[in-house]
Amino acid sequence: MTSPEPQSPAPQPSEPESKDRVYRSAPAIAGGAMLLGIAGWIGVDAVVAGEGRTPWLALAVLLLVVPLVVAFTLRPAVYAGDDRLRIRNPFRVIVVPWGQVASLRSAYSNEVLTESGTKYQLWAVPVSLRARKKAARREMRASAQARRAMGRGEERGSALGMRAGLGGGSGASPVSDGPVRAETDRIMDDLRALHEDRRQAESAQGEVTVRWAYEIMGPALAGAVLVLILVAVG
Repeated sequence: MTSPEPQSPAPQPSEPESKDRVYRSAPAIAGGAMLLGIAGWIGVDAVVAGEGRTPWLALAVLLLVVPLVVAFTLRPAVYAGDDRLRIRNPFRVIVVPWGQVASLRSAYSNEVLTESGTKYQLWAVPVSLRARKKAARREMRASAQARRAMGRGEERGSALGMRAGLGGGSGASPVSDGPVRAETDRIMDDLRALHEDRRQAESAQGEVTVRWAYEIMGPALAGAVLVLILVAVG
């Protein structure tokens, strides 16, 4: 009688890979969609109702304008993963491992500075001075309200005396949720925290890579050449 063959252990399910955090500018996307709609409406009308070389000129202008609108509005994005930061700017895609990031800076624009001293702007995370001023005003109002509430709590506590110490209760002091920050500043805080957490990881090392967006530059350049030819021919 033969003994049953030992069964191989069942394969363990692989752990799901963590997804990148994606940051994009909602106002830029909305503005880009509106511009594309206007350009499409005007361009299609010129192609359908135009005469002579007007339809060809309209097509050439669309070939030039549409890629540029997409490049500066819909395309920019920042992908933050566990191992690297991928920056999709209008005409380039930059991949920076966290180990190569020296700092993330915010001034009049948000930038990443690499260990080699090269700076790359984060087009998808624009700085809004208006949003910063609005956040500063909200912070001042929140601080003033917290001080007034704390003052009222101290007055009630002194009036109740020993009753508060015995569990009679007095109004608790408000707990702050932290300083009020503009949205893009909060995004930069998240990126800095991820950088601090992952920059020493072995999988977060490597070289910075830069790729040009020929899929944007090619059509735009072709459209510009066609426009120049049509205008020169008259």
